[in-house]
Amino acid sequence: MFLSQNTKRLALLIVFVQATHSTEEYIGRLWENFPPATYLCGLVSDDLERGFLIINTGLFVIGILSWLIWVRNGYTLAKAIISFWIIVEILNGIVHPLWALVQKSYQPGVITAPFLLANALFLWYYFRNDLLMNSD
Repeated sequence: MFLSQNTKRLALLIVFVQATHSTEEYIGRLWENFPPATYLCGLVSDDLERGFLIINTGLFVIGILSWLIWVRNGYTLAKAIISFWIIVEILNGIVHPLWALVQKSYQPGVITAPFLLANALFLWYYFRNDLLMNSD
C-alpha cells in the first residue's frame, strides 16, 4: 500500500502528540475525575494511577512499534492502524473540551486535545488522498 510521506509523518507525530497528551493527563490525575478513565484504569489495576501508566505506556509503545513495522513500510495493516489513531484522536480532541465545558473548569487533557484533533484531521485528509490514489 502506498502511503505518502505526509501520511507517514503525521502518523508518527500523532503518537508523540498522544504521549504529550497522556503526560498532561497524568500530571492532572485524569483517572481521579474523568469516569471513563477511572473505569479503564480500574480494569488494568486496583491502583488507578498504575493502571493509567500501564495503559498509556502501552499505547505509546504499541504506537511506535506499529509505525516502525507497518506504517513506515506501507504494509496493508497500516490502513487499520492509521484508521484507529484517527478515530481515537478525533474523539479525544472533542471529548476533552466538552468535558471541561460540562465541568466549567480545567480538566486534564484539555490543553493538548486541540493538537490531537488537528493532527487527526490532517492525517485523515492525507490518508484519504492516499486511499483514493491507491484505488486506481
